[in-house]
Amino acid sequence: MAFVQNNFALILLALISGGMLVWPLLSRRSGENVGTTEAVQLINRKDALVLDVREAIEYDAGHIANAKHIPAGKIKDRLGELEKHKSKPIVVVCRSGHRSARACGALRKNGFTEVRNLAGGINAWQQASLPVVKT
Repeated sequence: MAFVQNNFALILLALISGGMLVWPLLSRRSGENVGTTEAVQLINRKDALVLDVREAIEYDAGHIANAKHIPAGKIKDRLGELEKHKSKPIVVVCRSGHRSARACGALRKNGFTEVRNLAGGINAWQQASLPVVKT
């Protein structure tokens, strides 16, 4: 007990830093993000739709083959275009994974059940030396 009293600040610091390390693992919903390997498997084995939510200029500079392009800001207005994919796997892509994470949330709120965010976005895709198509 004397050790705890004498080293309270050190123990508190250790608990806080440990919590900061574990928090991302606990706060992330299971299955929400996929890496490039899992994304390729979903596309090839389960015919997943690739939904690119970047702006048009970004999309034209290079996108995943056969990707459907709907900018993140227009997802809610264009949900009807995605209705037939409501229960199919959808891999959502942006530049780094942030906009696509928000788009995944919007899709889930509207009943899409198999939505996945490409972790690292198109940047991760290109770093894995996977092909992109330029418009």
